[in-house]
Amino acid sequence: MQGEDQQPMQMVLRVKHPSSLSSSEEGSGEGEGSSRSALSVFKAKEEQIERKKMEVREKVFAQLGRVEEESKRLAFIRQELEGMADPTRKEVESIQRRIDTVNRQLKPLSKNCVKKEKEYKEILEAYNEKSKEKALLVNRLIELVSESERMRMKKLEELNKTVDSLY
Repeated sequence: MQGEDQQPMQMVLRVKHPSSLSSSEEGSGEGEGSSRSALSVFKAKEEQIERKKMEVREKVFAQLGRVEEESKRLAFIRQELEGMADPTRKEVESIQRRIDTVNRQLKPLSKNCVKKEKEYKEILEAYNEKSKEKALLVNRLIELVSESERMRMKKLEELNKTVDSLY
């Protein structure tokens, strides 16, 4: 930057310098002195402007840093506030959805259970009836077998008497 600043200043010196050569030596000394003092004033002003510019830039960057920090802090506070609204809201909603799902699954199972219970009762009744029928048949069979045995024993006794009587 200073190289660019010095170029216009050197031009000022060159422009003033030839005109000061045409005057007397005293005039040229004054011309050079005033050019140098104008140049040093100009340089001083440029340096002051640069310093101010740097100060403003530093302040702007410092403000941007503070704004960024505050923005982060505000975002964190917003998240905390949303969380405070109902910290268990998501969990409650999740559980409610699971309950609804289980209810939907329970309805057909309940209907199926009632249907199966009805079928079970009908089958149990049929089973009990068949068991009673079987018990009656078994009793009848026992009676028949007993009677058959009695009759056969009687017949055997008769045969045995007949055989005994033959001798």
